[in-house]
Amino acid sequence: MYNIPCKTKLRGMVRRGERGRHRGQSRMEENTAIQKNTARQENTAEQQKSVKEELSAVRILVVDDNPEIREILSILLGGEGYMVDEARNGDEALTGIKGKDYDLIILDIMMPGMNGYQTCLEIRKNNNAPILFLSARTKEGDKMLGFSSGGDDYLAKPFSYNELVSRVKALIRRYQVYKGKDAASASSHPESPDQHPESRRGDSDAIIRLGGLEIDEAKEAVTKNGRVIDLTDTEYAVLHLLVKNRRQIFSAERLYESVWQEPYYYGANNTVMVHIRNLRRKIEDDPKEPVLIKTVWGRGYRCD
Repeated sequence: MYNIPCKTKLRGMVRRGERGRHRGQSRMEENTAIQKNTARQENTAEQQKSVKEELSAVRILVVDDNPEIREILSILLGGEGYMVDEARNGDEALTGIKGKDYDLIILDIMMPGMNGYQTCLEIRKNNNAPILFLSARTKEGDKMLGFSSGGDDYLAKPFSYNELVSRVKALIRRYQVYKGKDAASASSHPESPDQHPESRRGDSDAIIRLGGLEIDEAKEAVTKNGRVIDLTDTEYAVLHLLVKNRRQIFSAERLYESVWQEPYYYGANNTVMVHIRNLRRKIEDDPKEPVLIKTVWGRGYRCD
């Protein structure tokens, strides 16, 4: 005969079984949570390692005759993960850029011998790395002269840590985008090249034509009637955006935020204006009567 437990014992056995099953499920859930947390930590560590390696490949040249400024910038930017080299004057800067590729040059204006404006002009003869002017000279004319000599941005002393880092990151990000290191788009409303018969796309690159102007997108090279036009990366970005979105009117605010990739601020209108003026001086037959980049009074700029 089988010894059948009474109902009370059966209920107790069931409860104990359920408690055991719940404990087993809890352990499984706890182990799963630990595994997920470990995986997240490993993934985060890999991402941090990847970002650190990416930043360590970015090299910045600081040019200033003041050793304290050079030291401060080296510490701040080095703390962000960038590789930082120093130059005491314009001559050292010109020597330094011959042997290394820089992603950003931070340039003081008031230096003995060759000043910052002159140094910038010399750098621009064979180098398109973005240049950030750092100076105590804050008059509008000083800034305009900086942009006219080939600078990409201007930061007045004294500066805050956050402002310096945000400007540095924006310039480097934009430089990498237009060097093919990032697949970011310069405009949220690009037009198809098929809409313009002057544009033709080959198997792997595109030649965009506008009058006698030709833009080789693959090489990021610009020629006019067969003559090479030397543009800074910012000038190229402005021209490329306008030509790719022909007949669209870009306000100074939209142009600035699309190309500089940072929020529009008071004074950015002058920055855009100077770059447009420099572009016209390089690509127009008569910069005073432009036909390639037109001004739509009260609204902005466009290419037809």
